[in-house]
Amino acid sequence: MTTAAERSPRTYQVRTYGCQMNVHDSERISGLLEQAGYVRAGEADDSPDVVVFNTCAVRENADNRLYGNLGHLRPVKNRHPGMQIAVGGCLAQKDRGDIVRKAPWVDVVFGTHNIGALPALLERARHNAAAEVEILESLDVFPSTLPTRRESTYAGWVSISVGCNNTCTFCIVPALRGKEKDRRPGDILAEVRALVDEGVLEVTLLGQNVNSYGVEFGDRYAFGKLLRACGDIDGLERVRFTSPHPKDFTDDVIAAMAETPNVCPSLHMPLQSGSDDVLRAMRRSYRSERYLGIIEKVRAAMPDAAITTDIIVGFPGETEADFQRTLDVVRAARFSSAFTFQYSKRPGTPAATMDGQLPKQVVQERYERLVATVEEITWAENRKLVGETVEVLVAVGEGRKDERTGRLSGRARDGRLVHFDAGSYAGSIRPGDIVHTTVTYAAPHHLNADGEPLSHRRTRAGDAAEAGRSPRIPGVLLGLPTVGAPAATPTPTTGCAAH
Repeated sequence: MTTAAERSPRTYQVRTYGCQMNVHDSERISGLLEQAGYVRAGEADDSPDVVVFNTCAVRENADNRLYGNLGHLRPVKNRHPGMQIAVGGCLAQKDRGDIVRKAPWVDVVFGTHNIGALPALLERARHNAAAEVEILESLDVFPSTLPTRRESTYAGWVSISVGCNNTCTFCIVPALRGKEKDRRPGDILAEVRALVDEGVLEVTLLGQNVNSYGVEFGDRYAFGKLLRACGDIDGLERVRFTSPHPKDFTDDVIAAMAETPNVCPSLHMPLQSGSDDVLRAMRRSYRSERYLGIIEKVRAAMPDAAITTDIIVGFPGETEADFQRTLDVVRAARFSSAFTFQYSKRPGTPAATMDGQLPKQVVQERYERLVATVEEITWAENRKLVGETVEVLVAVGEGRKDERTGRLSGRARDGRLVHFDAGSYAGSIRPGDIVHTTVTYAAPHHLNADGEPLSHRRTRAGDAAEAGRSPRIPGVLLGLPTVGAPAATPTPTTGCAAH
């Protein structure tokens, strides 16, 4: 006889580590599982039927974090027969069968190239009562053909490419994500339109190296054309992208950013180091002069653009003089924010075996000086905005102190975080709504606006948030390599057959 527990839908939980690619992949994992009949576990549910770890191999101590969390989950699984644990993402692509060897209670291991196989692998593991490990060496279908459960009513990731053709010596991503595969422009625009039809106001175009987009179908100007095409989509209020590589940055992209009203005046462009010698050792095929030249052109076209970056301190062989050159570039670039990292070895990367590995205390001391310099600059840049009016797209969970202070939070068009007082609009402002307000205070990492908002605009995204809806896109199938109005999208294939 079938029990009530067996008749009820199986619940799932996805735990995500790492970059925006992984966040977006987790939306696809959720979409696949819900299409297969699973339901998301409640916040208080500490024993869902399926737990999926979507892992990162780039961040420091990624291995220890995964295996520590798997260890914590083992007794939970022992108390709940039938519970399944799956591990996917970059660390799964790297470690493969080692995961099951180190943690035999794991049921499924899948890689970055076969997310679509997850429901079938879970079912096979249940049927066979044995672990299923399936890792593909290359992408056979673009992931955006998969169903997606979006986490936000107002903002969405849209992948334009996966993989990377660069060979940076500190990075393991190309080995785990593969060579760059470009998605067709008509496909991308169809997904953006589908999101806007669901009420989404802001889209971030996502790729390992967005401005090399088009290399696969032979159009080096494809990314600029794509930005301009996004400008023709009614209802799309904000377009962002991440991340470009300085070596591929072309003037037509700057022009497209400046001339397309819904493309936001913000640019995240990784520097990594200000030393040409270190950039050479990193195999980053640009130099500091080229980098600063791009920033100069961006600011000439968009004087108010907020430019953010990534910087690595303590790369093998980095001298004090090299580090000082990084500080010089930081001071010249006037970043509005910077993600700063201490170099640490990543097994499988050329840098891990280079001579000149620096002592931890040297790296730490340089890192602290870098952070102090960055914060001095970002604070000065933010103080320039006091008294200015900003347009804020209201967000969920951006401000950790918002509940205590009574503020709401969101992002300005340039990407800066703004905490604001709702004033007389308290209780009526929803995530996804638009507020105009005046900056009253600046900190190194955020702005405050503590006066009465100048205006509040209710949006369809806010309506969806209030109703508890989030966009659900069934998957967008492949189209032709053209920018412009896409052909009618065929009915998507359901289930794992779409992969």
